[in-house]
Amino acid sequence: MVSDVLRRVSQDFNEIFDIPHYPNYSVTFAAYFSRYMTFDDLGIIAPILKALEQEGYTSPSPIQEQAIPILLKGKDLLGCAQTGTGKTAAFAIPILQQLYNDRQSQGRHHKIKTLVVTPTRELALQIGESFTAYGRFTGIRNTVIFGGVKQGKQTQALRNGVDILIATPGRLLDLMNQGYISLKDIEYAVLDEADQMLDMGFIHDIRKIIAKLPSRRQSLFFSATMPSTIVNLSRTILGDFDRVTIKPQQATAEKVEQGVYFVSKGNKVKLLAHLLQGQPNKSVLVFSRTKHGANKVVKKLGQADISSAAIHGNKSQTARQKALGDFKDGKLKVLIATDIAARGIDVDDLSLVINFDLPNVPETYVHRIGRTGRAGASGIAISFCDKEERPYLRDIEKLIKQQVPRLPEHPFIEDIQEEAPSPKKQNPQRPRNQNKARNQNRPGKSNYRGGNNRNRSGNSRNRSMGRD
Repeated sequence: MVSDVLRRVSQDFNEIFDIPHYPNYSVTFAAYFSRYMTFDDLGIIAPILKALEQEGYTSPSPIQEQAIPILLKGKDLLGCAQTGTGKTAAFAIPILQQLYNDRQSQGRHHKIKTLVVTPTRELALQIGESFTAYGRFTGIRNTVIFGGVKQGKQTQALRNGVDILIATPGRLLDLMNQGYISLKDIEYAVLDEADQMLDMGFIHDIRKIIAKLPSRRQSLFFSATMPSTIVNLSRTILGDFDRVTIKPQQATAEKVEQGVYFVSKGNKVKLLAHLLQGQPNKSVLVFSRTKHGANKVVKKLGQADISSAAIHGNKSQTARQKALGDFKDGKLKVLIATDIAARGIDVDDLSLVINFDLPNVPETYVHRIGRTGRAGASGIAISFCDKEERPYLRDIEKLIKQQVPRLPEHPFIEDIQEEAPSPKKQNPQRPRNQNKARNQNRPGKSNYRGGNNRNRSGNSRNRSMGRD
């Protein structure tokens, strides 16, 4: 009864104030009034408010609105939110504020008080940039350490003294073992993108790092997805914690338009080139499932006079940073990325994401399309689906609880049903052994083209692709 009355009131409220209808009336009120929530209302101090204003931040996102008060009270937090919702600011702002207040009252020297552990170099650099931006008027220092580069500049920064350390697990443990880093003064520990770290096999490194942390600390655990393995890991890190969940299963950003083209595997590059030639001035992020595939797409696009670059784990740190920097600056319009490398890509005006390969994990689709439509902006996510990827598409649609719109026909539709050449029919009158012997004795043909050797070659190729 009460629920029906509130729902009617909510509908009247929507009509009066011209607000789109939400099935859940409580979401309607929250969505409306959150427009008027400010960072000042959350009790953020003046130096950080000034920095947020310079960054163009006016009101907190839902996860920031819920997480910041919890963290300012000193409680542990388990946060789950899709990519692009503002998780970094949700933990960076309260940490900066608490460090600033501690310094004002205690006048401490620069010691590592905060540790943020994250899976990739790109994401670590992005988090470091956020701490620098939000804390520019606080005097709080941060530095970022990661592998793949010489450690000299990183160790020098540590010697100069820092308050906040952002690190990838491998380089962190390495410098700890060398004696450059001690975690004995840590008061705030953040584990970010925990699901990705588990996917990348960092679980043992994470446990080693946790074992070195002081027992008395505030711990923050953030993940885009929350499977049972992540929940179990969080219990080993967190004490008495609160939990904030922002649309954990709502895969699609509300302002991201989605669509799928059905296309044969062999025609994907042709379709990609066709689409890119029609959007010459837009920044486009293209997702490849494998590192080898990303390199191949760059090569094929180059043959079509389309400039692009690949970013993945096999690229040097210098090459990755240059490609990402050029993409963010608009000098490079097309970036081909694997999922792991893309976790650190945050481009405000990214208008188009293309899934060259559909992911075999449906949650990954969520992260990919979340690269566009960030911070309230609109965006488009287009996927290519070949015959073998149809099951992946069904899993994605089951997760997001909607059908991805089918896009109109394209110039390369003729081979949609043809994913692989049909095996040649053998003459039923000729025994198989006779065919094999005939192939082996054919002039100018090597034995590797025989039937058994061809099978071994195919198996070898499949194993090689699996390693990518």
